[in-house]
Amino acid sequence: MAPVSSRRRWWALLSLLFGLLVVGLDITILNVALPTLAVDLDASTADLQWIVDAFIVALAALLLPAGILGDRLGRKKVLLSGLAIFGAACALAAVADTVEVLIAARALMGVGAAVVMPVSIAVVPSMFSGAERTRAVALLTAGMAIGLPLGPLLGGWLLEHYEWNSVFLINVPLLILGLIAIAVLLPESTDRNAPRLQPFAVAAAVLGLGAFVYGIIEAPVDGWLSASTLVGGLGGLLLIAAFIASQVRSDAPMVDMGLFRDRAFLWGSVIATAVTMVMMGALFLVPQYLQIVEGHSAFGTGLRLLPMIGGLMVGGLGAERVAARLGYRFTVTTGLVLSAAGCLLALLSDPGTGYGLTATWLAVLGAGFGMSLVPATDAVLGALPPERAAIGSALMQTLRQTGGAIGVAVFGSIASTVYQAELVLPPLPAEARSAAEDSVAGAAAVAEALGSPELAASANTAFTGAMGAVFLVCAALAVLTAFTAGPRFPKRPGADEAQSQHEPSRTA
Repeated sequence: MAPVSSRRRWWALLSLLFGLLVVGLDITILNVALPTLAVDLDASTADLQWIVDAFIVALAALLLPAGILGDRLGRKKVLLSGLAIFGAACALAAVADTVEVLIAARALMGVGAAVVMPVSIAVVPSMFSGAERTRAVALLTAGMAIGLPLGPLLGGWLLEHYEWNSVFLINVPLLILGLIAIAVLLPESTDRNAPRLQPFAVAAAVLGLGAFVYGIIEAPVDGWLSASTLVGGLGGLLLIAAFIASQVRSDAPMVDMGLFRDRAFLWGSVIATAVTMVMMGALFLVPQYLQIVEGHSAFGTGLRLLPMIGGLMVGGLGAERVAARLGYRFTVTTGLVLSAAGCLLALLSDPGTGYGLTATWLAVLGAGFGMSLVPATDAVLGALPPERAAIGSALMQTLRQTGGAIGVAVFGSIASTVYQAELVLPPLPAEARSAAEDSVAGAAAVAEALGSPELAASANTAFTGAMGAVFLVCAALAVLTAFTAGPRFPKRPGADEAQSQHEPSRTA
C-alpha cells in the first residue's frame, strides 16, 4: 500500500466515523419506537423481541468472519459493501408494512453492521502507528459510543414529528456521505496472514445462535417445554458447541480459543457479557414502561432515559480513577453490585410511581454499567499482546453482542410469561383479547378503542409486575457475576498478567 499523507489519513478516519455512528445509533434508536411498532404493525412481544434481536444476532454471529473477509479480500471494498448492505436494509425497513419484512430488514442491517464494525477498526493499523493509532482507535470508539445515547433522543424526536419509518430513513444521508468519503479517501489494505474462512463453522455459529434465540423468544407463545422451544434451544446450543469444538481442533482456527487462558481476558469477557445482557434487557423493557405505563411521549421517553446514559458516562469516567487507586477487581465488583442495587430499586416502581424514583434507579443502573463494563473492557484490551489485539477485540465484541441478543430474548420472554400470567381481562372479543395478551401496547390500544380504563390499569399493573420479575433476575445475575467472576478478575491486569507488558488501554 502506498504511503498516505498525514492530512488524508485523518480525513479517511473521519469518513469511517459516519458508518460507525450509524451503527451506534441503530443499536438504541429503535427502542423508543417499540410501542409504536406494536400498534402500527400489530406486533406481539415476541415480534418486538425479534425486531431487536434479528439485528443483534446477525451482528454477533458475523463479526469475526466479516473481519476475516475484510483482511483477505481488501478492507476498503468489503467496508463499502457492508455500508451498501446496511443502506439497502434501512430502505427496506422504511417501506416495511409487515412485521416479517421489518424483521428481515433488521437482520440484513445486522449483516451490514457486522462488516462495518470490525473492518473499520482493522483499517487503523494500516494507516497509523504508535500514539496516533491509540488516538485513532479512541476516536472511532467514541464515534460509535456517541450514537448510543443519541439513539433514544433522536428516535423520540423523529417519532414526535414523523412516521416510525423515519428512524430508518435518517440513516440514509449519513451512509451516502460515508460511502462517498470512504471511496475517495480510504486507501485499500489487506492482511494475507489472516486465517481462512471456514464456511461450515460460520454456518454452525449463525444457525446455532439463531436457533437458540428462536427457542427462547417463542417459549412464552408455544410453551417452555414445547417441542419447538426445546428443539430450537437445545439444537442451537449443540450447533454452538460444534462451532467451539471445530475451533479447538482446527490447526488454523478463525477464533483463537487460547485467548481464554488469559485470566483478564476470560473473566473480563464474562463480566462484560453479563453487563451487556442486563443493559440490553433494560433498554428493551424500560422504554415500554415509560411510554405506555407512565404515558410519556416518544421524545419524552428518550429524555427520561438520560439518567441511565448519564450514569453510564459518570460511572465509566470515574471507573478509571477508582481502578488506578483501588484496582480493577474492586472497581468491576462495585459496578456489578451497583447494577444489582439499581435493579432492586426498580422493584419499588408501580404504575402510580413518580418519575423521581425511576430516574434514581436508572441513574444507579447506568453508573453500575459504566463502572463494571468500561474497566472490564479496558483490562481485556490491555492484557492482549499487540499481535492478538485485533482478533481479541473482535472476539470480546462478539461475546458482548451475543450476550445482548440472549438478554433481549431471555428477559423479554420472562416478561411476556409473567405479563400473561398476571393480566386480568374483562370479557372481550377474541381478537381484542389476543391483542391485549400479546403486549401491553396492544392492551393499551384495545382499552382506548373500547373506552375501558379498567383494562388499561390491569395491563399496566401486569407489565410493571413483569418488569419487576425481570429486574429481580437481573439483580441475581449481577450478584452472581460479582461473586464468581469478580474475585477471579486480576487486580491490575496490565501489571500482573504475564501475557502483557503493556499498561491497559484507555480506549474502552
